[in-house]
Amino acid sequence: MFSKILIANRGEIALRVIRTCQKLGIKTVAIYSEADAESLFVREADEAYCVGKPPVNQSYLNADEIISIAKKSGAEAVHPGYGLLSENAAFAKKCNEENLVFIGPSPEIIASMGSKIEARKTMKEAGVPIIEGINTSLESEEEAVLAAKEIGYPLMLKASAGGGGIGMQLVHSEEELLKAFAGNKKRAESFFGDGAMFLEKYIDEPHHIEVQILADSHGNVVPLWERECSIQRRNQKVVEEAPSPFINEETRSNMLEAAVKAAQHIGYSNAGTIEFLVDKEQNFYFLEMNTRLQVEHPVTEEITGLDLVEEQLKVAVGEKLSFTKEDVKRNGHAIEVRIYAEDPKTFFPSPGKITEFQLPQGDGIRNECAIEAGSQVTPFYDPMIGKLIAWGGTRFEACSRLKLALEEYKIEGIKTNIPMLIQTVSHKQFLSGYTTTQFVNEYYLPTLTSTK
Repeated sequence: MFSKILIANRGEIALRVIRTCQKLGIKTVAIYSEADAESLFVREADEAYCVGKPPVNQSYLNADEIISIAKKSGAEAVHPGYGLLSENAAFAKKCNEENLVFIGPSPEIIASMGSKIEARKTMKEAGVPIIEGINTSLESEEEAVLAAKEIGYPLMLKASAGGGGIGMQLVHSEEELLKAFAGNKKRAESFFGDGAMFLEKYIDEPHHIEVQILADSHGNVVPLWERECSIQRRNQKVVEEAPSPFINEETRSNMLEAAVKAAQHIGYSNAGTIEFLVDKEQNFYFLEMNTRLQVEHPVTEEITGLDLVEEQLKVAVGEKLSFTKEDVKRNGHAIEVRIYAEDPKTFFPSPGKITEFQLPQGDGIRNECAIEAGSQVTPFYDPMIGKLIAWGGTRFEACSRLKLALEEYKIEGIKTNIPMLIQTVSHKQFLSGYTTTQFVNEYYLPTLTSTK
């Protein structure tokens, strides 16, 4: 096992990796921007180095400086966390060139799955169902209009290199497509350095369901059940749970099999997620592959008893997976909500100083958080400040524990989305287990209008 690793991330993500390393006796090296100098994750690491000024492109995306710090500190490997450089093929390649183990898949696989257009082609070759659409980049509005006529409206306009809903828009007509194309292309170029756009047929009443997989360098791939991630705002997940309350056992079995097939086809190694869109008839289609650990991985850990960061580390040093699909039993139900520093009425970020802070406790409650009273939420980074996870023997128990914990969650000094989350997990539609990606638009936003 590694004796020391550098964590190329910040906040609760870095702290999550540090906790597992402490358990395994691995020394950790943190990097921090000037804005994060007093953060909890910096204090928890064995060593910490300033990586630059607050703007992310001058600090946490400064690959050369991060690698320099890793070598200077004597780290043997780099854990990228999730977000930031975790799916950056060039960074993974630089790590390997500098004799640093990148704890994740190969640069080639990251690159192939980083392009949604290329990923669609690859999954079609693997025999995994894909949504009707085009597998080439649209260079102009004229090309987009012609492609749309072939597929038929409504359509999803998407950025090939996109993530987090950036560059994505639902369009119902040629007029809407023309209005959306240039703006989304520009946003994609700004955020990802790649303005390639493509179109997919819109799935009515879509459910966003993903399969967590672990794979080693010896050809073994094990699916770790699925997660339902349908409740989203601005195409970003806010509530995730495992297992999905929507799909039946036949669909579940077929999805797990498709995820394994996808990973084996590309020779995948390490933790990864195959994401699917599922329609109301339970037909499922490949959406994208995340070549990293994900924000919502704790719900999978809660129902399987596995530590996914520990498994990542074992795979990265060349170990075989110590379990098979049949060994991974599904125990109970787990739900995660993302706590954001944002106005619950507008979803706009709400930076500021946290004056009071208290986490909920209790049976089945897990907190993933790296803030405390006195912490400063800055405008430089993603406004997610933590995650609250509730486990129960049944979904009803998990829901009950989660609602109570949210009501006990105390953050003062900034606005948060906790009121929105309480309203969501109390809603009869959520409690029924049938939630689509339009949940926020259909059930939450109308309540804001009615109370004006």
